[in-house]
Amino acid sequence: MSNRTTPASIPRPASPATLLTVILLLLLVGPALACSAATAQAGGPVAAGAASAAPEDGPGIASTPSRARPELPADRPLRVAFLVVDGVYNSELMAPYDVFHHTPFHTAPEPGMAVFTVSPDGEPVRTFEGLRIQPDYGFADAPQADVLVVPSAEGSMGPDLDDEVLIGWVRAAGERARWVVSLCDGAFVLAQAGLLDGHAVTTFPADYDELAARFPALDLRINVSFVHHGKVLTSQGGARSYDVAMYLVDLLYGPEVAHGVGEGLLIPWPPDHDSEPAYTVVIDPRQEGATE
Repeated sequence: MSNRTTPASIPRPASPATLLTVILLLLLVGPALACSAATAQAGGPVAAGAASAAPEDGPGIASTPSRARPELPADRPLRVAFLVVDGVYNSELMAPYDVFHHTPFHTAPEPGMAVFTVSPDGEPVRTFEGLRIQPDYGFADAPQADVLVVPSAEGSMGPDLDDEVLIGWVRAAGERARWVVSLCDGAFVLAQAGLLDGHAVTTFPADYDELAARFPALDLRINVSFVHHGKVLTSQGGARSYDVAMYLVDLLYGPEVAHGVGEGLLIPWPPDHDSEPAYTVVIDPRQEGATE
């Protein structure tokens, strides 16, 4: 078959009026199609067992509804408890610890956050990478936390879930806390304690399927840096542990404080939504305006 174009097959040029109509339609419809595609890629709910079929990370923010700053204590810092156990991972522990520790230098006259570590018995623990940590408290004498942070540990998907004392303390501390944060596979510990029931969540990407299989009722979100739903914030972990920590500082103290903290740590804030991983915020009406 000849590939030459005959005069009869050459399309007639469109009139200027037709071209103008097409351009206007593209301008109106194009952004809506792009928005729909971005929403489907980043942060949508995933059925149990379907995580492996997920799309790649998409840029931007999956959902960013506006929220009023929560009312904070004026006479004391927010107490932030970090659970530390043998095998805790350095990144998931130290990234949010570093961010929260720096808040008092930028929140004046508000007191900022006071961070402390809690191990089961108050005895030293060794991180997975070999650092030795002397905790500030044990379960028996730890102060009530406003924010409970559960970093991932070597046993987060195994023996830690069978430790009734540990899970019981996490459950009690998390129920009393105003916010609960997990990093990486710390989500498994929160789920075992029942703290993720009814919430949208995420975890370390390689463990999406395991979380969905072990806790099939969870609303698992994939390919997002973190998910904030009600009082619960769950993160992919690793280097993205900084994302959720910076977001919480912004939520509690405002963008100027978050920018100041980020400037000292060389973390751009607000983030560049064209290049940073998406995150998901799900508004829980029960949490709006809450001042527990």
